[in-house]
Amino acid sequence: MRAWDGMDAFVEVVRLGSFSAAARSLGLSTAFVSRAVSGLEQRLGTQLLHRTTRKLRLTDAGSLYYEHARHLLEGFDTAEQAIVDFQEGLRGNLRISLATTYGERYVAPLVNEFLGLHPQIGVDMDFSNRNVDLIEEGYDLAIRTGLLADSNLIARRLGERRLFVVGSPAYLAGIPAPSDPDGLDRHACLLGSSAHWIFAEHDQPMQRPVRGRYRATSGHALLDAAERGLGLAQLPDFYVEEPLRAGRLISVLDAWRYEHGAVWLVYPRSRHLAPKVRQLADFLVQRLQSPPWRGLDSEAK
Repeated sequence: MRAWDGMDAFVEVVRLGSFSAAARSLGLSTAFVSRAVSGLEQRLGTQLLHRTTRKLRLTDAGSLYYEHARHLLEGFDTAEQAIVDFQEGLRGNLRISLATTYGERYVAPLVNEFLGLHPQIGVDMDFSNRNVDLIEEGYDLAIRTGLLADSNLIARRLGERRLFVVGSPAYLAGIPAPSDPDGLDRHACLLGSSAHWIFAEHDQPMQRPVRGRYRATSGHALLDAAERGLGLAQLPDFYVEEPLRAGRLISVLDAWRYEHGAVWLVYPRSRHLAPKVRQLADFLVQRLQSPPWRGLDSEAK
């Protein structure tokens, strides 16, 4: 008898809660699974499961053995999957969800470069600011901004994302720039998807309600309105980098800017992450560590 005989049957019984369910999962008969677990208990010299007609319950020894056995079997699975990945190489299709403007401007060119290096990989890029359900909708990875709440995802920081309050020189020539967020009450604020703007207070994010006659859920529309002198807008750095450098916009409330926002690359938590996903994630993280707008602080003033 091998040291691991009955181990997979026992782990599957515990995981699924019954001998019959474990048998179906393993493609074996219920009687075979029951004999395998009994043989394991006999070999170990201890009872692992309390069996009744209604349910199964782990003994103390069973709980201890289950945790070790589960990790050991996961190691077997990982080792075998590594060989499959090695034999298959980088091939197959990648499905990616990208935040619209950031994805179009910065991520898509890098994905295209990655495909040039790996001709056996295909791609399906979906540009949307909607937070898709990666698992339910079949995405391999996504680019997201802001706060993350889904614990079923692995998140890797791509870089910083800061919000600038900007207005045109013509607009700010007609009304003094605000010295603090309360001064926004005297300004025409151009609203996006939220009626609150984010600032820093004691190095923590603070949400400040703002009002205005203009609202648009498009960053490009807000940017155009700000450049045309319709008011102040709060926009991410990757929207305003070029207008600030060109002098078409002026940044205000810089001392109140929250500096710790981020752009994230996320993908489902899995023991068997496909090599194509891992390689693309590593490639994007490496290439996006130094975004082109990092020098905006000195140029925006």
